[in-house]
Amino acid sequence: MSVRSDEFHRMLEALADVQRSDATEWESYSVRGKRFGYYWPRTQTVGLKQTLSEQEALVAERPDVFEVQFTAGGFGWVVVQLDGIESDELTELVYEAWRLSAPDELVEQVPPPC
Repeated sequence: MSVRSDEFHRMLEALADVQRSDATEWESYSVRGKRFGYYWPRTQTVGLKQTLSEQEALVAERPDVFEVQFTAGGFGWVVVQLDGIESDELTELVYEAWRLSAPDELVEQVPPPC
């Protein structure tokens, strides 16, 4: 059970209107100016926007894979260990993070992952 960085990047490519910004230590991802995710190559972790209830559930269920990153604007961000998650689950979490930031008309164009 592990997701490689190239798999994570392919998940992002399946979504509409994703903008990538590179910093020294991480990459960040936005949709129409609203941030929904981060990737830290050095630690092989991803930060994703989620609802507060989803953040709480993920961290409570598997604290070895998920940790609280921060909360802001009524959302809970989680850090995901890529070596502890399966591709299907991460695909759903990435989609949800994107969906929480994307405008409705854009969400209507991109079906949820199967």
